[in-house]
Amino acid sequence: MATCNHVDQIRDVIPQADGCVTCLESGGTWVHLRLCATCGYVGCCDSSPNKHASAHARTTDHPIVQSFEPEEDWFWCYVDEVGFLVNDAPSLSYAPADTEEIRKKI
Repeated sequence: MATCNHVDQIRDVIPQADGCVTCLESGGTWVHLRLCATCGYVGCCDSSPNKHASAHARTTDHPIVQSFEPEEDWFWCYVDEVGFLVNDAPSLSYAPADTEEIRKKI
């Protein structure tokens, strides 16, 4: 069974936005959201047109994201390409809303 060798990079983070940070700035859209477990950047998943979460991981060397979807608690390591759960990890998610409403808040 594959394991993640980067769990030491998981931090207690505060999400930077209630949607994909870069999509909100550029007018883009997303399918699902991922939270960088190192710095709190919120990016869109690889099913989204712009794939900002994985781009952030590559450019910052922050390898782990947590799902930022309601009722999802899993983590993913881009380097080790493995999903996993963390005992007692906080369950964080965005507050579902219309994307245009979220843009108005920034």
